[in-house]
Amino acid sequence: MNKLKVSHIFETSVWIVIIFVFFAFSFEFDQEIEIYIFGATGWPRTILGILLLVVLGNFFQLYKKGSQEHHGRIGISEDDESISYESFKSVQKLIAILLLPFLYSLSLKPVGFYSATPFFIAFLIMLLGEKRTKWILANTLLIYFLIILLFMVLLNAPLPQGNVSPFYDFSAFMLTINTNLHQYFNF
Repeated sequence: MNKLKVSHIFETSVWIVIIFVFFAFSFEFDQEIEIYIFGATGWPRTILGILLLVVLGNFFQLYKKGSQEHHGRIGISEDDESISYESFKSVQKLIAILLLPFLYSLSLKPVGFYSATPFFIAFLIMLLGEKRTKWILANTLLIYFLIILLFMVLLNAPLPQGNVSPFYDFSAFMLTINTNLHQYFNF
């Protein structure tokens, strides 16, 4: 049952040390914020807590099953596919995938998070090979909803609003909805 190796214990230990170092540094900017009951360290500590759960879950999985290759899993083929960058189209796709986050970050100031994020998600899904329009739309809406729920509603994190007219108006609409939700549910 115990299939742990020294490398598994070392990797888990390094991740736990990183988490606790960041947690210790979070006390340096721990301040109260009027509109957010968890203060300035609320969302960083939430992310660290999620990371700790992932690290412990990975450690438990390694303890139970080890790190050997598992056969018969969905999405894993018997034959290893070699990645080839011989065609110009595959190089273009790689460059597009690497440039997309950069272009997204550049668009955050004029367009804002609320308007740019669904396009970023949809373009990334398309670049990764999905061609079915319904799947792209459904996955984009689901991921966007989860991101908005996490950052806007639960963490109440300030997000870039943009400064170009129609996008700024949409951001203001989203913030109005957020304020109404917080007032309705007494967050």
